[in-house]
Amino acid sequence: MAHVENRVAGPVTLDREGAERVWRAGKLPPMKIRKLPEAPAAAHVLGPAMILVAIGVGFGETYLWPRLVIVFGPDIRWLFTLGVIVQTVVMLEMARYAMATGESIFFGAARVWVPLMWMFFLIAALVYIWPGHISAGAEALEEITGISWQASATVALIIIGIMFTIVRYVYNFIEGLLAFAVGVLVIGSAIVGAIVGSLHDLGVTLAGTVRVDTWIPSEAFTAAFFPVVVGALAFAGPSGMQQMWYTLWLRDKGAGMGSHIPRVRGLMHAGEEETIPEAGSMFDTDDPEEMRKWQGWRKWVTFDALVLFFGITMLVTIIFTVMALNAAELNPEARSALLEGDRDAALPAMGDAFAEAAGFFDTLFFIFISLVGFKASVGLFDAFARGQSDMTYYFLPGAKRLKMAHLYGLYLWFVLIFGIIILNFGPADGPTGILDILAFLSAFVMGAYCLTLAVVNNKNLPKKLRPHWAFTVVLILGGIGYLTAIMYSVIKYGVSDIG
Repeated sequence: MAHVENRVAGPVTLDREGAERVWRAGKLPPMKIRKLPEAPAAAHVLGPAMILVAIGVGFGETYLWPRLVIVFGPDIRWLFTLGVIVQTVVMLEMARYAMATGESIFFGAARVWVPLMWMFFLIAALVYIWPGHISAGAEALEEITGISWQASATVALIIIGIMFTIVRYVYNFIEGLLAFAVGVLVIGSAIVGAIVGSLHDLGVTLAGTVRVDTWIPSEAFTAAFFPVVVGALAFAGPSGMQQMWYTLWLRDKGAGMGSHIPRVRGLMHAGEEETIPEAGSMFDTDDPEEMRKWQGWRKWVTFDALVLFFGITMLVTIIFTVMALNAAELNPEARSALLEGDRDAALPAMGDAFAEAAGFFDTLFFIFISLVGFKASVGLFDAFARGQSDMTYYFLPGAKRLKMAHLYGLYLWFVLIFGIIILNFGPADGPTGILDILAFLSAFVMGAYCLTLAVVNNKNLPKKLRPHWAFTVVLILGGIGYLTAIMYSVIKYGVSDIG
């Protein structure tokens, strides 16, 4: 797959007195003025949107939302569409900061207020050390192999750790592996959906997707389902901190000013690591040629956001919603079980429905769910290690005595070993409970990063690079919406009701 060339430590721009020109944002080290590289043709180089799709198109699209469709019908899908639209705006705004500075959004948050960055560090440690995705995928694998989900998930975590340790450039490996996984999921599920579904199912699904009268069933406002709806809304596209980690993948891709920052290496290649600058860099926004190149980068990331991210996310969830409607029609007892709170009935019910359509389709369905769990875990564990090591390297005193690859490897193996312990000796409620807790907590961090991003892009960037007011409004309303939903759920129903 083509890759944006990563050119590290390009020459700085000098003023008339021969001093380095810099851009200052907050009290942290200033950004040196460097040249912005040329942007690639939008359709020729795939960006990190493929990684975001790979981890974003997960159990929200293939499990949580189809589960809600079985219970409430396809008209509730307008909430999913709303969530994905907000996430598309977030993706474009995350890219704005990362490509303009080469810094992660965590560094950008620290330029506003350092404790704000440490808040995200702690949230990541609370939410993403739990092996929810890999365990739920392993549970689906157990349906067709009989192998316990704990055993297969443990083996998968060990394999992930070995892969990330031995590769030279972690990003290159992640991009290729997850792009392949997304392709298999989209093509395979489309074939199965076309066979087991119907044009009527497709029609009502599309109608629910674009519904504009904001219909929400009264049953959703119950202790059994409102926390689940909040979690599913957070899982509409990238959930939790995935959008924040996207800024780090953009940097490793060499997008915009990220080309001046070294890429993250696997632990076995730590000795090859280049010198990492103390901060990002900025280009001369008064130079028409630099602004021309900037517009090129915005076109590139817009293609990524609209065609790859929004398009593939909507396509996959439409396919799985059609499958869910077919399952509900063939297995009406599944709807009753779900209404009574037996949420574990969703996967077996869908599998049974596909088995009635064709004897081996239930096996294919569980393979797809297993693939979803594995690919999401590959991306999430890389992202966790990448984000935590970035914040540690730049902001924990003494951390720069280690290489970034050492910190990355430390966090990676910590979360993997913790996951193995939890899978085998942890919560007794199994994969669904872990997954629901992760989904519920994701709503809080999403509200927080929407508001943080609005401040960062309007405070840290030169005026010519700041977002249109409409994008800022979407970020603010999105942040308030996520936080209001989770606060209402906590006050009205209590967090424990999510499990």
